Amino acid sequence: MPPKFKFTREEITDAALHITRQSGLMALTARALAAKLGCSVKPIFGLFRNMEEVQQEVIAAANALYQSYLKQDMAAGEYPPYKASGMAYIRFAREEKELFKLLFMRDRSGEQITDGMDEIRPLLEVIRKNTGFTEEEAYRFHLEMWLYVHGIATMIATSYLDWDMEFVSGALSDCYIGLKSAAASKKECQNNFCQENHREMGNHDIRKGEVDGSN
Repeated sequence: MPPKFKFTREEITDAALHITRQSGLMALTARALAAKLGCSVKPIFGLFRNMEEVQQEVIAAANALYQSYLKQDMAAGEYPPYKASGMAYIRFAREEKELFKLLFMRDRSGEQITDGMDEIRPLLEVIRKNTGFTEEEAYRFHLEMWLYVHGIATMIATSYLDWDMEFVSGALSDCYIGLKSAAASKKECQNNFCQENHREMGNHDIRKGEVDGSN
């Protein structure tokens, strides 16, 4: 018969998540987890190969919690959907400081990093619908907006700032409007440059024709 375990993987993961959200990932040791569960380390390593596997489950559980923040805020209707995603990110940083650090501030040097396009594509579609941007323009807009949002979130998560969410909302609106205006101005300048360049090419052809007698 297979061995019977006192706890399930889910119960151990929940206990590990509790330790992490209170004290950070560095506090998640086999001894601390066993103490939280009120047992020896044997049940832990009966279900997990090592603590690294426990940590990966904690990361997955933390991400599931973050995704619930996104889903809740984007569905609540308090803000437009794209702004709601940024507000949820910052709210998560405020309310779950250690889990935010785990998901978005940990050292990634040993991890395989992807561009995350599949995850952000729904947000890009919202941006395109609201602005008329191309996908490339929407992607750049999102990156620049995310830099601003992430900066606020990290300063809140590390207790460098303690802005209330009303102030944060105004700051995100200002950034959104500013980036949208800058993108529109940039496109207008490019169009004007192209038109001016086209006129200059036409004038050049006329002058060339006058010189060689073709006009």
